[in-house]
Amino acid sequence: MVGTNRVVVVMPAYNAERTLERTIAEIDRTLVDDILLVDDCSSDRTPEIAKSLGLKVIQHERNLGYGGNQKTCYAAALQLNADIIIMMHPDYQYSPKLVPSIAYMLASGSYDVVLGSRILGGTALKGGMPYYKYLANRILTAVQNIATGKKLSEYHTGLRGYRRIVLESLPFEANSNDFVFDNQFLLQCFLAGFTFGELSCPTRYFDEASSINFRRSLKYGLSCLLGTVCFLLAKGSIYTVPWLSLRKKPKLNLTANRECLS
Repeated sequence: MVGTNRVVVVMPAYNAERTLERTIAEIDRTLVDDILLVDDCSSDRTPEIAKSLGLKVIQHERNLGYGGNQKTCYAAALQLNADIIIMMHPDYQYSPKLVPSIAYMLASGSYDVVLGSRILGGTALKGGMPYYKYLANRILTAVQNIATGKKLSEYHTGLRGYRRIVLESLPFEANSNDFVFDNQFLLQCFLAGFTFGELSCPTRYFDEASSINFRRSLKYGLSCLLGTVCFLLAKGSIYTVPWLSLRKKPKLNLTANRECLS
């Protein structure tokens, strides 16, 4: 616990049995109040391993996609009365040892959102990030920084922390169920005026780490650009898509087909 703040780590998981234990082993569980894993209908033993490690587990009866998984993560984190929510992938690609640093940055009140950046520190390529992904990351980030007026080092990290007010304020249930969920979430944060912090995060690319193929990466990049256009239209009060309608936050839903939290 960071001061009086309740810290919950959420993990959107799919077939993570080979990396989950290594990831959990490096999380400071004296600081974290709960670790919640949402299993998106894995075909391996991810849920069983998570339960054996003492994690709270929710299992989807069908695959809802990466974005759909995060919707469950955040709704459940709020149900667990989290003040600070840290989302990290269970594939050991990002360093779990940074959880305390993110929690303290958020607890300080200086930031509403904290991102673990693979670009700060210049370790992305050394960690094995494919060059085409690195190049696409830099180009997309530059374009979105220019369009939004921000100065983030990257928009595409899988290690993120939020204060409770962020989740309570944004209509994230209206976001895509696909990988572009994360990017839409950041654009919502920009529109709402939340403050951002970043810290350097070493990354590891290896066979067991999750990664999307070139075709899906291309779709993701185009979706990010389309989302940026939507952001500019909403900011200019020209046209607002549902996921950027901040006054119309849907009611959070933790449906009966998910295992109850205990």
